[in-house]
Amino acid sequence: MNEQLAENNLQVIRTLMERTAVYRRALAPVMVMTGSIGTLAALVGFLWQPPFVLYWASVAVVVLVAALVLTRRQALKDGEPFWSPPTRRVVQALLPGLFVAAVVTAALGQHGFAPAVASFWLMLYGCALHAAGFFAPQRLRVLGWVFIAGGAIQIMILSTCRITIPITEGWAHVTMGVFFGLLHLGVGAYLYAITKTAYDL
Repeated sequence: MNEQLAENNLQVIRTLMERTAVYRRALAPVMVMTGSIGTLAALVGFLWQPPFVLYWASVAVVVLVAALVLTRRQALKDGEPFWSPPTRRVVQALLPGLFVAAVVTAALGQHGFAPAVASFWLMLYGCALHAAGFFAPQRLRVLGWVFIAGGAIQIMILSTCRITIPITEGWAHVTMGVFFGLLHLGVGAYLYAITKTAYDL
């Protein structure tokens, strides 16, 4: 039984290593899609000023559904199962950070200070990416640290400068646009540049 388990684990590791390029190709359109929606949502949110938590939670659901559709499409195109063992490993790594973010969102509701909520989202999303980076391209861990650092820096700014700087929900929408919008777009462009096999959207 132990030998079988070890053999299965080795097979998963071997598959993950062989699919690094595939993950890059699959991540590129997901990152571009996420960045495009995030940038547009931040612009609309900044101008419209909707309830911050409800608005961005809705945006997150839209992005998640779109990412699943793109990922499934890529799997079908490559003739691979969508819910493969490597995919399950990546999703399991992502879940704790995203689950905590969902709990924080539900707990704060509409009464949380929007820039602080955005900071926690950045850090928890960064933790999820960092965990997934152990089963996907390692650069995902670097991206995770960028989100963690961005959220931490903003928390420090909020704790020290909130009295002297008028920090409003507009600040939070800009933060979401920079990190969940423009940063994802930049990563997507980078992944397209280093991936030899272009993904046909």
